[in-house]
Amino acid sequence: KGSRCVVVGASNMVGKPIAVLLMREEAAGISANKHTQGLTELARSADVLVAAAGVPGLVTREWVKPGAVVVDVGINRVTGADGTVRTVGDVDPAVAQVAGWLSPVPGGVGPMTVAMLLRNVCEAALRE
Repeated sequence: KGSRCVVVGASNMVGKPIAVLLMREEAAGISANKHTQGLTELARSADVLVAAAGVPGLVTREWVKPGAVVVDVGINRVTGADGTVRTVGDVDPAVAQVAGWLSPVPGGVGPMTVAMLLRNVCEAALRE
C-alpha cells in the first residue's frame, strides 16, 4: 500500500493486468511503455519496477532506484556471438548491484505463472 509502482509494458496479457492488480492493492500504479517520454526518470522513481516490455536488457541500472524491488517479466530468446540461444529478461543483470531485490530470468515469474494457471484450472474444474 502506498508504494510507487511503475510497470514498463502495456500489453493486454501482462502489463495492463499487473498495473490494475497493483492499484487494487492501493499502490500508486503507473503504466508506461518503451516509448513513454522521460521513462528513465519515471522508472527511477519507483519503489517497485515491473519490466514487461519484451525488449532484452531494456532496463539498465540507471533506471533503478537504489533498493527498489525489480520484477522482470520479460522472456526473450537471444542468440549469442557463439551461436547459442539463451533466455534473457527485460532487465540487464547489472541491475542486481542497485536493486534491493531482482527476480531471475529464467526461473523467476515463469514458474509462478504456471502454478497460478494450474490453480485456476483446478478452481474452474471444481465449479462444475
